[in-house]
Amino acid sequence: MTMSLRNLAEPTLARTRTGSGPGLLLAHGAGSSLAGTYGPILEGLAARHTVVGIDYPGSGETPRSTSALSIDDLADQLVAAADAEGLDRFAVSGYSLGGPIAIRAATRHPERVTALVLTAAFAHRDNRLALISSIWSKIASSNDRELLGEFLLMVALGTDALESMPFEQLQQTIGFAASTAADGSAEQTDLVGRVDVGDDLANIKVPTLVISTTDDRVTSVALHRQLADSISSAELAEIATGHLPMLERGDEWLHLINDFLGKHNG
Repeated sequence: MTMSLRNLAEPTLARTRTGSGPGLLLAHGAGSSLAGTYGPILEGLAARHTVVGIDYPGSGETPRSTSALSIDDLADQLVAAADAEGLDRFAVSGYSLGGPIAIRAATRHPERVTALVLTAAFAHRDNRLALISSIWSKIASSNDRELLGEFLLMVALGTDALESMPFEQLQQTIGFAASTAADGSAEQTDLVGRVDVGDDLANIKVPTLVISTTDDRVTSVALHRQLADSISSAELAEIATGHLPMLERGDEWLHLINDFLGKHNG
């Protein structure tokens, strides 16, 4: 196995492995989990790739952290999971907060990463994301699950998806969002407000697909396009959804990822 130029971290976070084929690491969004972010398309990804993903502290089976989260630690833990599963080289798919984690993994371990897919992602916060992450973290800390569910649907679902719901379905979806929110949401959304990988972008040389969710009220189209414009090897694709392509247009999201990696992750 090719050794990283950095000392390899001991894997401490819960991880998932499935499928066969070229390696693909998954970095999920804040307040979610590997299953919550990638579950609807996981089988489709695993049909073509050996998929390995982690759950951040406070997500899935990973215990909640007692200290602030670090982008470097999460990036290293993602690569440590690949090491533990015997993957030498791999593409990395990062959604939302998983985007900067994927970017940092690629710059800290450049000899390992073959391609990047960045969906609804950002290099650093803008004012809207700063406000959303602050409010989200405060609501999560309050343990008011119903309010958290209402907030998440209001900001995360695209207009068409939200307005097409009958009231009863809306209430059920609020309950689902509340019950499935990660216990570590407060710490994860706090990291959203602090992270800045802007200086990393010029150092990304691998093929990169930036997928812009064009009705996104969490991470703006301007943030998506900044990634595409600042990474020399990037191409931009669009999905007409809010911040939740896995729920609104999962098949389209899966197709974009698999089609890109089929060309660049062989």
